[in-house]
Order: sequence, then C-alpha cells, then structure tokens
Amino acid sequence: MPFFHILVLAAIQGITEFLPISSSGHLLIIPTITGWADQGQTIDIAVHVGTLVAVIAYFRKDVQQIAWAFLRPTDHSASEGRRLGWHILIASIPIVIAGGGMYYLIQGELRSILLVAATTILFGLFLGWADKKFPVTKKIETITVRDSFIIGLFQVLSLLPGTSRSGITMSAARMRGLSRSDGAHFSILLSIPTILGAGTLATYHLIKMGDAQVGFDAVLAGVIACLIAFMVISLLMRWIEKIGFMPFIIYRLILGAFLLALYFLT
Repeated sequence: MPFFHILVLAAIQGITEFLPISSSGHLLIIPTITGWADQGQTIDIAVHVGTLVAVIAYFRKDVQQIAWAFLRPTDHSASEGRRLGWHILIASIPIVIAGGGMYYLIQGELRSILLVAATTILFGLFLGWADKKFPVTKKIETITVRDSFIIGLFQVLSLLPGTSRSGITMSAARMRGLSRSDGAHFSILLSIPTILGAGTLATYHLIKMGDAQVGFDAVLAGVIACLIAFMVISLLMRWIEKIGFMPFIIYRLILGAFLLALYFLT
C-alpha cells in the first residue's frame, strides 16, 4: 500500500477513534470517496491497535492502578483500582459475546455506505438526546455494576459501522448520569479490552495470510495512529466539558447527509 494511503488512513483513525464520530465509518468510506482499493479489515484493526497503545500511554496511571489491584487482590489500598477494573470487565462482557459472530459480517455485508450514513445520523441524534435529557448524578468512582453492564450493552451497537464505539458508550454513560468528562474517561478505558480482542483476532489472520508487506503496512499505520490518537485524547479530556457534544453531532449530520447523497446520486 502506498505510504500516502497509510498516512491518511492512520491519521483518520487517530483523530476519530475517541471522538464520537465513528472511526470505522470513516475508514469504510475512504475507498469510496478516493477510489482507492478497500484497505481491508487487517489495516482497520492495525490502526485500532495503534490507538490502544495511545490509551494505555495516556491513562497509564489508571492502567497501572488496575493491574496492581488484580496482582495484589488482598491489598485494601488498591480497592479503587480493583473496582474500576471490574466495571470495565463487566462492561466488556456483551461485546465479547456478540463480537465473534459479527466479525465476519462486518467484513462483508455490513460494510455498506448506506448503513454508515444511517447509523451516523441516527446515533448522532441519539447522543444529543442523551446529553440533553439526563442530568449528571454520579461520578466514575460511584458507578454501579448495573451502570457498567448497560454501557456495555450499548457498546455492542458499535459493531455496526458508523455507530461510533466512543459515541454510543458516551451516550449510555450520560444516560446513567455520568458527566461528559467521566463518560469519556470510562468510554476510552473500555476500549482497551475491546480493541485488544479485535487486534488479537486480526493478528491471527495476518499470520495466517503470511503476507510480510501487509504486516509492515499494518505496523506503520499503527504507529502513526498511536501518535495522533495520543494528542486527540489529550485535547478531548481537556475540552469535552467546555465544548460539549454539539460540534460532533452537527458533523455527524453533515457527514450522514453527504453519504446519502453519495449513495443515491452516484
């Protein structure tokens, strides 16, 4: 794959993964808009793995706290890390169950411009509704098992291209009373097991293919996506309470309208 193509795909992934605008949807429409060959699921997952590294680097204190808590189960001083870790695991259960069966559909029938347009608009409006409808009533430190599981159930919808994993989990977090910043915090941490599972599956298929060039392209794309994603996470966590979700909702509506026009007029 040409370097410029890799750069564009990785940059799009790094910018969009943790913003509520759907990275998978953007990666899917790039070949249609540019005329490039579809980069395929392997490159898509590779750039997701790059963003995973960015999450671990940015939230390294949380990750270390959670890891230490599980390594020292009798250490009462690590109870907060243990509690957060269990909530992330509980929220990950639904997508682990649903994800395996959906993987092959996403490679084929569900990689559709019309579906991306519909989910981009629908879940953009849903984000706006959830943000406006539900008041802030709790912090990330006080969420319940019910809260985390419900957020996890909504995350299953992100298997549909265009939904936005971060967007749907932030919507669910707002519905459960979390603030924008705490919802974003939990949503981004929740991406760790999700992307790790998808990345493991993609790596297996990459090794099975035995294509060294594809492997190099994937690593390069992942590194670029990692660097850009780290900067995006930093900006998002600083600004989300100030700017709110409206800029992202407007963007999703414009993008969805553009995709509908692209589908029906070309």
